[in-house]
Amino acid sequence: MKTKLFHLLVLLLISNLSLFAQDKEISLIPRPSKMIVMDGKLSLDQNFPLYYTEEFAAVIDLLYEIPSLKINNNELVKKIRKQHQLGVRLFKAQDRDKIDPNGYSLEIDDSGILLKAHQASGMISGIYTLVQLNLLEGPHALSHIQIQDKPRFGYRGLHMDVSRHFVPLSFIKKYIDLMALYKLNNFHWHLTDAAGWRLEIKKYPELTSKAAWRSHTLWKEWWNNGRQYVEQGNPNAYGGYYTQEQAREIVNYASKRGINIIPEIEFPGHSEEVLAVYPELSCTGKPYTQGEFCLGNEDSYQFMRNVLDEVVNIFPSSYIHIGGDEADKKHWKSCPKCQELMKKEGLKTEEELQSYAIKKIGEHLHTKGRKMIGWDEILQGGLPPGSTVMSWRGEDGGIKAATAGQDVIMTPGAYLYFDSYQSDPRTQPEAIGGYLPIEKVYSYNPVPAKLPEDKKKHILGAQANLWAEYIPTYQHLEYMAFPRILALAEMVWTEQADRKWEDFNKRLQQHYKILQEKDVNYYRPSFSVSSKVNFDSLAFKNTVSLSSEQYTPYIRYTVDGTEPKSSSTLYNLPIELSKSAVIKAASFLDSTRVSSVETVELDVHKAIGKDVIYKTKWEGYPAQGAKTLTNGIKGTLTYSDGQWQGFTKGFDAIVDFERREEIKSVAVNFMQIPGPGVYFPGEFKVLVSDNGKNYREIGTIKNQVGTKDPTLKFQKFEIKLEKPIMTRFVQVVASNPMKGYLFADEIVIY
Repeated sequence: MKTKLFHLLVLLLISNLSLFAQDKEISLIPRPSKMIVMDGKLSLDQNFPLYYTEEFAAVIDLLYEIPSLKINNNELVKKIRKQHQLGVRLFKAQDRDKIDPNGYSLEIDDSGILLKAHQASGMISGIYTLVQLNLLEGPHALSHIQIQDKPRFGYRGLHMDVSRHFVPLSFIKKYIDLMALYKLNNFHWHLTDAAGWRLEIKKYPELTSKAAWRSHTLWKEWWNNGRQYVEQGNPNAYGGYYTQEQAREIVNYASKRGINIIPEIEFPGHSEEVLAVYPELSCTGKPYTQGEFCLGNEDSYQFMRNVLDEVVNIFPSSYIHIGGDEADKKHWKSCPKCQELMKKEGLKTEEELQSYAIKKIGEHLHTKGRKMIGWDEILQGGLPPGSTVMSWRGEDGGIKAATAGQDVIMTPGAYLYFDSYQSDPRTQPEAIGGYLPIEKVYSYNPVPAKLPEDKKKHILGAQANLWAEYIPTYQHLEYMAFPRILALAEMVWTEQADRKWEDFNKRLQQHYKILQEKDVNYYRPSFSVSSKVNFDSLAFKNTVSLSSEQYTPYIRYTVDGTEPKSSSTLYNLPIELSKSAVIKAASFLDSTRVSSVETVELDVHKAIGKDVIYKTKWEGYPAQGAKTLTNGIKGTLTYSDGQWQGFTKGFDAIVDFERREEIKSVAVNFMQIPGPGVYFPGEFKVLVSDNGKNYREIGTIKNQVGTKDPTLKFQKFEIKLEKPIMTRFVQVVASNPMKGYLFADEIVIY
């Protein structure tokens, strides 16, 4: 009886220790598959012997880059013996270890550090987990820990556009170091585009003596002022290029860190820089007339074959990216050579001509033992076997490719274009548009729900892209990339079921210290207050949630329209109001306000729920369809939030009250952000009618805001009447002189 009781007590003790160990946590990103933190610390204030099996001879140098880890000697182990059980050990995994083929295990205890993996890529991942532990826990000791880990996806990618703005080799190495730290393993190097050719090609020296240099520093200035290229040495020359030796240096540097370099050489479009110096490859034969190769000219294909032959000798990547996107086909339609080729090959459309050209390049790469990869436009007309698609225009291209049995890397712009604004655009440097906060990045699941189960294997992973039109320096590039890269890293490494935003955000707080130590110019979380309003149309009640990017925000607010002070109500629960009101809120540190005031206008107005008759229909952005303009819900900072309705032919809508109602004001909010072509209306007019046929105007406003300022703006266009009037139909008309998009969120009538 005593023996049974003793065993029971031991089991309970072990169970409690196990539970206690699992309660401890170290804030690793990405989150490992399994991790147990135990009592005890391994002191790093000592020298360790290093033992490794031959599979990992090429990676041991990474351990010497950990400044806190002191290794006094190393030994290649042919057979693991008793004397190899202490110190730092990099050993090949055995079947009994039950380690995933692409994963690793890490154990830290009083015996030292034991890392196991089946192959070098897994061991490198384990080493960078060790690097992170060291950065998180300080230089003197590491917690006793057991980790068993594996990646969700084999492809974990990050892109850099050096065509628009050249960056130095030293920064690319820093970028690669940070990728490795967070287990990203494919660096997509966008080397050519209209703004500059960036790779030495010995057969075509003018690509780097002229096509690599442009007349203006800022891309926007160059784009709007002639788009000229100049010779290297010209006083105004802006640009640069990487020699083949430098490119090989980057390839080797990345390879040691488990990262594959995928070069992108654009074809057949985005090639203005090539055709400026080799105009005989264009349809017109003249420089500065087009950006697409002449596809009826065999010399175009020979040029690409010659270029790619040099590229594949530099880059060992199985993937070579050829772009293939956004080609303007108008020159092909009028080019005798292109039309003759189409007739000869039985090609009916210019899309089929482009597909023919892409297939020829893909076949050439195939003869070199490489796979072609391109943006989802390369799907048009079919692909050569073994090609891979990057789906950027949403997920449809990826779903189509995967369903057809093609491998896919998901990179949809709405979730993974890091050139989009990451916070309130009104507070940020000019960007190309869009709104992509880190939480939205983290929310993305690269495997589309509607993809058939047997086709999901074709989703190789995901990649984030950094296009540099509005990113003129590498410091700015860091600002746009971090900390969003950390959300990407966990999204592509950690299983979907193990990912939770709240948990990630908590761990993220510990990584700001790492980014500071690595001298990364990351985006700092804002104190600005954001609001989210949910309107209950049945109860006619608004529920307002307030937040900021701070992990533990201190927000104070008022509901009477007055400015918030240190004595104002502290926000801790959503605010519920059944009447129109103006909420004002701001962040505080102690008693000091540290943000601008967020103003939330709650309109419980007469038009809510009423039918809307569209004289001009929305285009491209339906939002909530016919219910959008009277659903009681305002739009947020982005026109893709499902509440802003988009119009290109002007705005003309009628609210039908079904009976005569008294009205005294009519208002609509519009948005302006010139970059993507979103503008305020030129004129805003309100008309009323009792019968729906005969309308009379009750007020007009002319827009006074110009379009030169690139920042995001919102404006309420409102007609206020001196005296209330009775009417049944209210017509709102807004002109569109800029021929871009008008975005409206709600017709507010009192």
